[in-house]
Amino acid sequence: MPGVCLICADERQYLPPGGQRWVSRSEPRALSVEELEPGLHRLTVAPQVGIGQRGYVLSTPDGAVLWDAPGWLDAAAVAQVAALGRVRAVACSHPHFYGAMAHWAEALDAPVLVPQEDLAWVTMPTPRLLAWSGAHEVLPGVTLVRCGGHFPGSAVLHREGLLLTGDTVMVVPASGWVSFMYSYPNYLPLSAAELDAVLAALEPLPYDRLYGGFGEVREDARGVVRRSAARYRARLGSPA
Repeated sequence: MPGVCLICADERQYLPPGGQRWVSRSEPRALSVEELEPGLHRLTVAPQVGIGQRGYVLSTPDGAVLWDAPGWLDAAAVAQVAALGRVRAVACSHPHFYGAMAHWAEALDAPVLVPQEDLAWVTMPTPRLLAWSGAHEVLPGVTLVRCGGHFPGSAVLHREGLLLTGDTVMVVPASGWVSFMYSYPNYLPLSAAELDAVLAALEPLPYDRLYGGFGEVREDARGVVRRSAARYRARLGSPA
């Protein structure tokens, strides 16, 4: 067992008082699968593992993508995900969600796609790893897009009308708003230049629904992102 988690020791995260608690795969847990719209299912684990992010399976006639894979799996969980379509790739929005991606890729006999810019954060090497950068079409009509910001390789997964963002764009508790941060728990903002790079990557993508690691925007997502970016930039004291 490592003495410290590389991800948790980074300034974007933190170590709780008393240090880390390592979760055993033998502890009883269950995966919940919920259909959000045709071809999109949300995955949650109970009891919670890590920071409790939501995973997703985006299914198409050509196969499926497991996005932001949950940090825990067993044979039953793998069977639940496999039932949603032949998983052609496992991909994550950023390194905070890399924890179990190699295990999922092995269990589903799929490649795990990691942006070139974030390869240094992969702590479990696997021959299934495929590096990508810029934009990468995973399946017909389903594309990974690197946005940067939270991490250099922070990414989104796009299908016409639909955007999966993890923490690259964070859905916040206030309805109709999102945010963009270098560190969410430590309240470190992005610079105006980093924000502009995220927005430039998103601008060409047609979408009106957005599903993040901790919430969703079900309508006018493009407008929500634009308004939220303008508010964020104003707080930075940076002109649009």
